[in-house]
Amino acid sequence: MDSLKGLYPFKFTPILKDKIWGGEKLENILGKKIAPLPNAGESWEISGVEGDISTVANGFLAGNDLQDLIEVYMGELVGDSVYETFGTEFPLLIKFIDANDDLSIQVHPDDTLSKERHNAFGKTEMWYVVQADKGSTLISGFSKEVTKDEYVQAVENNTVMEMLNTEAVNAGDIFFMPAGRVHAIGSGLLVAEIQQTSDVTYRIYDFNRKDAQGNGRELHTDLAVDAIDFTKEDNYRTDYQVTKNSSSEVVSCQYFTTNVLELTETVEKNYNKLDSFVIYMCLEGTYDIEWEQGKLEVGLGETVLVPASLENFTLRPKGEAKLLEVYIKENKE
Repeated sequence: MDSLKGLYPFKFTPILKDKIWGGEKLENILGKKIAPLPNAGESWEISGVEGDISTVANGFLAGNDLQDLIEVYMGELVGDSVYETFGTEFPLLIKFIDANDDLSIQVHPDDTLSKERHNAFGKTEMWYVVQADKGSTLISGFSKEVTKDEYVQAVENNTVMEMLNTEAVNAGDIFFMPAGRVHAIGSGLLVAEIQQTSDVTYRIYDFNRKDAQGNGRELHTDLAVDAIDFTKEDNYRTDYQVTKNSSSEVVSCQYFTTNVLELTETVEKNYNKLDSFVIYMCLEGTYDIEWEQGKLEVGLGETVLVPASLENFTLRPKGEAKLLEVYIKENKE
């Protein structure tokens, strides 16, 4: 690998996941080639998950995987502070999800519990609804105050749905899901998901569905009880406003910051103080990323990783474009 050449914005080959609840929106709306999968439920856009490491699809480093890049370029790629914290493990998993059917109701443990039980990171995540069929819903948190004992009783009585909060959803809605919050994506939703790199999931309810052999899917009731945050929130939806041609922050936590960027004109970016990679997910339109050594066209449904060393670049929409912009802010605490 030639480390003398300058780094550039990376596209990666999507890692498509066949899911029983998946559909065809990843291809029909986002333009991804899902064949031969019958039900493409997820497109892992950028992944450092063991066994599913993303591979570079463009430029002179094409064919190298994300792990290779971090091992060679370290802080140049991810940012010095990110590298000091995570080493060669890429800290985020970036996905598009097509829910053609309801996903099971789940909860993810936090860092402390995940480390103790699985020697892994927890999973805090967020969803941006790219497209929603009429009447689509999702589940986030509880609809009323619930104690741990009441929850356990409801699981035993098969009445857990009665205590969960269901939200009607439209395109553009954002939901932040800290570790510990019970949640589920409902049918008819196409979602962009940003999450910690973790594959630890506790399934708490699956609508009594059976597989082809008549068996119910495994539930993780005992594990989930200690992971659940039973707090009832007044508002589970993230309220936000967007200023065109400006990075409008919608979610910020210790694990990631996400901005919505609606482009109608050229925007100059200067991130010399950020010390992090920057990820762009293209939700609408087409745009070019231009930097001193080159230019890259990015279309609908494509995701790009801009290395931390590339501090100055330009985003030039072809008409209009809408992006999610994701990076990690250094924790000063």
